[in-house]
Amino acid sequence: MPAKANTKKITEDAIIGAYMDYVLEHEVVPKSIYKFCKANKIKEEEFYKFFGSVEGLQKAIWTTFYNNTEALIKKNEDFDSFSNKDKMLTFFFTFFELLTLNRSYVLFSLNENKNMLKNMEQLKGLRQHIKSFATDLIEEGNANKTSKLTQHPPKLFSEGAWLQFLFLLKFWMDDSSPAFEKTDLAIEKSVTTIFDLFDNTPLENILDFGKFLYKENFS
Repeated sequence: MPAKANTKKITEDAIIGAYMDYVLEHEVVPKSIYKFCKANKIKEEEFYKFFGSVEGLQKAIWTTFYNNTEALIKKNEDFDSFSNKDKMLTFFFTFFELLTLNRSYVLFSLNENKNMLKNMEQLKGLRQHIKSFATDLIEEGNANKTSKLTQHPPKLFSEGAWLQFLFLLKFWMDDSSPAFEKTDLAIEKSVTTIFDLFDNTPLENILDFGKFLYKENFS
């Protein structure tokens, strides 16, 4: 017989928390919604009110990471007055601080399948959110420029921001420095370099970043 259903109110966050605990304790993704719900005393119909599948739940976790990051940075009353570079820095620093709080789950989820592309499927929703965040920044910057010649293409910038995130994610996953201080340095250098490229500032900043990547990845 199915386990007696939990009488507590089931929420999206509660299911997400239960799922993250489940995979870390069992070191495997549940084979079915039935098994997951039975283990957590949740009615299947309650699960399906929020998610259509395990894959949908996995994607929602990354969207939750993004939403929580956005909520945290907007609590800072001065955030709107930050430069675009500082907004991007604040976003990345905050996002990776949140990932660090959930590091065991993140490492499991991104290494669960031998096929890396399969693991990356869960990041599709996050990709759209990060690209949207970057697009808003560049459009805000373009609005302050009188000449179209000095404006930057939002599509190119947003795609670059996503690729930058993927690089930082891989760097963070491999980072074994205390308090992940090397990741913080990578965030600062990469964001500064991206904005320097857009603003045509000195080449030595780009070279410095290149030397940093070479040292950390190949030394």
